[in-house]
Amino acid sequence: MSSTTSRTSNSHTTNALPYQWTTLQVVPRVERDERFNAGVIMFCRSRRFLDAQVALHADKLRALDPRADEELIAVHLNTLARIAAGDLTAGPIAALEQAERFHWLASPSSTIIQPTPVHGGVTSDPSGTLERLFQQMVGSVGVSVLNGR
Repeated sequence: MSSTTSRTSNSHTTNALPYQWTTLQVVPRVERDERFNAGVIMFCRSRRFLDAQVALHADKLRALDPRADEELIAVHLNTLARIAAGDLTAGPIAALEQAERFHWLASPSSTIIQPTPVHGGVTSDPSGTLERLFQQMVGSVGVSVLNGR
């Protein structure tokens, strides 16, 4: 390994900060446990970063439950993203500190929108990492990206 490569790697590692993330899944008929990914929430305490990206795959929703209320589910996804962003018009949970909001958003639920278990990693670019995770876990081809803003 060259000294340039070593310095670059060490610099990148030195700047990397821990983060946590969860995927939001839509489960249109909870009793059937069929689901698809609809968003990612990411929290990096060191950078005071908490944000979410959400999108609803309408075709997947209709395939799992043709009678599902697409508009209502989109509103709920959007509200979760707004809570992550701290938008006070999203309700009282949005006023909590970032760590409390993240843990509330990532808590298991038995509703139509369910978070996966929390995962961890390190990053030096929280926004870029959120975008990468969103593309990997949800993708946005042919879907309306809501993003809570």
